[in-house]
Amino acid sequence: MKKFLSLTLCLILAVCTLTACGNTEDGASDKDAHKADTAKLTAKVIDIDLTSEEYAFGVDKSQPELLASVNKFIAEIKSNGTFEAICNNYFGDGTPVAVTSAALDPSKEQLVVATNAAFEPFEYTKGDSYYGIDMEIAAKLAEYLGQELVIQHMDFDAVCLAVGQKKCDIAMAGLTIKEDRLEHVNFSDSYYTASQKLIVPSDNTEFDACKDAAAVEAILNAKDAATKIGVQNGTTGQLYCEGDEEWGFAGYKVTTVGYKNGSLAVQDLLNGNIHYVVIDSAPAAFITEAINKMR
Repeated sequence: MKKFLSLTLCLILAVCTLTACGNTEDGASDKDAHKADTAKLTAKVIDIDLTSEEYAFGVDKSQPELLASVNKFIAEIKSNGTFEAICNNYFGDGTPVAVTSAALDPSKEQLVVATNAAFEPFEYTKGDSYYGIDMEIAAKLAEYLGQELVIQHMDFDAVCLAVGQKKCDIAMAGLTIKEDRLEHVNFSDSYYTASQKLIVPSDNTEFDACKDAAAVEAILNAKDAATKIGVQNGTTGQLYCEGDEEWGFAGYKVTTVGYKNGSLAVQDLLNGNIHYVVIDSAPAAFITEAINKMR
């Protein structure tokens, strides 16, 4: 009897072991398939402007002469075609120009620029060089002023504060003109009109029939906290999703997830950790194109 029970138990254990091994292989296969599907997934921008805003540069309040010079400079580059040529380097068939930063030296005549170099195509880095619309403008502004250019990269939330604390002369970081930022800087004349756009996985079809912002917002308004939207910290996209009385943004009931830059948000979208991303239109197009090419 004992021998029979022992043999029976051995057979049961053997079957369980084989079953477990089979499940492990299936599980691994499922995981591999999921990884492969995720690797193939790309992103797309919903081509509908959700907001409208103006970009400007934030100038040190104690330098009214610099503000006057910046406004004169903006008028000149927009009238003589320089601004259009710079934009063509990023939106057309032109070639982005590398911009270098000098070392900070108080004994020299320097234009110290605060930026967040993670906001393509307005400011970003490759190696030791800076690129982007704002960075090329900064180089030409320093030349216009007869000063050496110094670029200081920091978190986006800190750029206006750095100018307000006299650590930098001007903030050039795809800055939207906002009332609360006037506590730290004086804004120059506007040089660029921007908007917020929604990014979704390429296989998402729920916004395909939308014709305007109201249609997109109707869908987002139906979402709850289980829906996660990625934004760049401190930007209009965050205010748009969370709500802001000054801007008239009602916000949504979704969970907003903040990132240091839009690229990290889009990457997390494609990794399946969030559902959508809301960022400025130009970076939205630039980032999705760059990430899609790599997948």
